[in-house]
Amino acid sequence: MAELKSNSAPPAERKLYWADEAEEEATSKSAPPKLSWGEVAASSVDALSIRETEFNGFLDEPEALNIEAVTTGDTPYTSASTFEDLKLTPALLKGLYTDLKFQHPSKIQAISLPMILTPPYKNLVAQAHNGSGKTTCFVLGMLSRVDPNLKAPQAICICPTRELAIQNLEVLRKMGKHTGITSECAVPMDSTNYMSFAKRPPVTAQIVIGTPGTIKKGISAKKLSVGSVKILVFDEADHMLAEDGFKDDSLRIMKDIQRISAHCQVLLFSATFNQIVKNFVSRVINDHNQLFVKKEELSLESVKQYKVDCPDELSKVMVIKDRILELGENLGQTIIFVRTRHSASTLHKSLVELGYEVTTIQGALKQEDRDKIVKEFKDGLTQVLISTDLLARGFDQQQVNLVINYELPVKHENHSEPDYEVYLHRIGRAGRFGRKGAVFNLLMGGRDEMLMEKIERHFNSQIAQVAAWNNAEDFRGALKAAGLL
Repeated sequence: MAELKSNSAPPAERKLYWADEAEEEATSKSAPPKLSWGEVAASSVDALSIRETEFNGFLDEPEALNIEAVTTGDTPYTSASTFEDLKLTPALLKGLYTDLKFQHPSKIQAISLPMILTPPYKNLVAQAHNGSGKTTCFVLGMLSRVDPNLKAPQAICICPTRELAIQNLEVLRKMGKHTGITSECAVPMDSTNYMSFAKRPPVTAQIVIGTPGTIKKGISAKKLSVGSVKILVFDEADHMLAEDGFKDDSLRIMKDIQRISAHCQVLLFSATFNQIVKNFVSRVINDHNQLFVKKEELSLESVKQYKVDCPDELSKVMVIKDRILELGENLGQTIIFVRTRHSASTLHKSLVELGYEVTTIQGALKQEDRDKIVKEFKDGLTQVLISTDLLARGFDQQQVNLVINYELPVKHENHSEPDYEVYLHRIGRAGRFGRKGAVFNLLMGGRDEMLMEKIERHFNSQIAQVAAWNNAEDFRGALKAAGLL
């Protein structure tokens, strides 16, 4: 195996997450919801459209990352400084430059895209920062491998949540707007008006994006043909292949496809891969290239992290109201993360009573309501969003500059152990694509301080302390240090 380091310049049982708990003391585990296949009309996806990238004063290209690439075989790979280096079709280049306003590949794109697009199309396991452009890597990979003349599924992308599946389809349709390539989202958009497998015709869309449950049902019902599939993508792959995630469904789908389409390229992308998942991937993904970022380099350089000691719950609310939101009123949007639905509803009530317009999203809401809340936030109609970890992974909103951890994420089976992967995904909601951002961790008592110390040790990083929770100048100084004031 040839080991390369690049600092290229820019040119079963499902895990019970806090997001799905009604109360903090809830302990019973529920089976994953049974999702039915539903076609996404173009108008439905357009209603959740992504906004154009706005290059403003907060945009800052992060410093060169130490990305470790391990390749197999003798295929030479050359880092791409421009999208033209990748020999993309004119239609794809038009989508990148005209519709998505891209200028050049990000660092992860410059290194990974040649690996994805160069024959013999080896499998790839890739880890990179949130907001580094991972979605573009696998979307371009899928669009580039599809034969527009073959009206059959040729690329499948599997995501852990319907929100992420819809978001990835938005990006794909925008990027592939001029290609004529057809796509479909295999998640139900309207829970009251979907078509059953038995009644719907076979899928002819050339790219299909969905969750493990919907993709597996499509294959089992013989409605989703996999005989022509050339590329299979797992987004947030660490969760998709974790023992307490969607491992069984993911492996079943992979085996079903590889049994019929032996040369299918498998791409695994995520911001985090713990050692257990890494070891498992090395056993089940044959002859693959790898891209990894060192653990201590994973917390985004463009995002400044702070910890704030608060004496009680009311002081946490007042910090949000009188310090962070008041000073950050003109700095973009804010996401506040909580652990449970109960925390989400009580914090929402407290902020509304204090005169703030906030919206809240959590797993118990109907699909239509969740979509409406996401659309309002993406359209800039709401500035503050309270969320459980439903949106911790993959949610891409360019205007988010502030993230507040009202409660630190902990592992469900051990409340004394932080969920390091979820923490990393949460803070990655700010500072997308190198923008300036700030994260405030609100700590209350010894337990929170212990969790914060473990997070600091895990990422080998010292998080700055805001001296006093009730001092406006301390928060003003923190925002200035983050480049936001």
